[in-house]
Parts: sequence; C-alpha cells; structure tokens
Amino acid sequence: MLNNLIDFYLKSHPVTIGVLILLSIYFLVLNWVFFYRYFSINSWLYNERNSLDSLLMGGSNVNENSFLNNFIKSSNNISKEVLALGMLAATKEATKGLSILSIFASTTPFIGLFGTVVSILDTFTHIGQTSGSMSVIASGVSDALIATAAGIFVAIFAYTYHQVLKRKSFELVSYIQMQSDALLARKV
Repeated sequence: MLNNLIDFYLKSHPVTIGVLILLSIYFLVLNWVFFYRYFSINSWLYNERNSLDSLLMGGSNVNENSFLNNFIKSSNNISKEVLALGMLAATKEATKGLSILSIFASTTPFIGLFGTVVSILDTFTHIGQTSGSMSVIASGVSDALIATAAGIFVAIFAYTYHQVLKRKSFELVSYIQMQSDALLARKV
C-alpha cells in the first residue's frame, strides 16, 4: 500500500498532487463546519422547541433561552416589527456556514477535473517523448482520474451537509416564527 502511494506520488504531476492536497483541506474544513454548525443548531433547536412548548401550554412569554427573548427584552412592548427583526437575525445566524458548503459542493468537481486534465496532458507528453504502449496510457489516465474522483467525493459530502444544515435551519426558523405568531396572537 505504501509503495503504491509512493509510486503514485512519483508518477503524478505536481498540479495533481496540489489539487489532491487542496481537496483534502476542503474536506477537513467542510467536516469541521458541518459538525460545529450541526451540534450548535441542534442545541438551539432544543431551546426553541421548549420555548414554543411552554407558550403553547399557556406560558405568557418565551423562555429565557429563546432567541426572541433578547429582542423582546430590548423593546418596551412586543410588536410585529421587533419580532420580524428577531426572525431576520435568527435566519442570518441559523444559515451561517451554508455558503461555504455550497461553494465547496459546486467547485470541488471542477478542481478535481482540473487535476485530471493536467495529469492526462502530462501522460500524453510522456507518451510523445517515449515509445509508449497502451499500458502506459492506461496507467497514466487511471492515475489522472483519481483527482476527479476526489473532487466528486468531496462534493458529495459538501452537498449532503449543505442540505442537512439547510433543513435544520428551516426547522429552527419555523419554531421561532411559531413563537412569534403565538406572541402576536396573545397580544390581540
């Protein structure tokens, strides 16, 4: 296994190695962003769900841990505008990290493809300089396609993580909207 990795490293074009390193960094970053945001949003969801439950059970105000609590405290009275401002701030906070996952999901296949194209060009250059056989071509192309596979691999995780966090954010904002609606309904 180690010999195969060393052989791959020695045969590959430096751009391909650079692409694989970049995709590895992307993979580490997107996993960090996902797990950090996933656990923080889950914790936040728990607080908002409890706050909504207490409102629906007859409570007069949101829980102290609710995101809306800060906006309600800062205003003398509960108004539609204050709650709308709270909703916008919650949406902004809940969707943090989604743009980086979206960018990674859309760009990593192209980064991998770039590494593949450079590697294939390098393979054809070597074939032109030597009397290369079909096995040299097949070996070079198969090594080159590793960059495309790595790009697609990273993109799959980035896209999946993006969708999971997007859904969690929607759920969170829905809980806050329901609390807002419950507060406004009681005010009338």
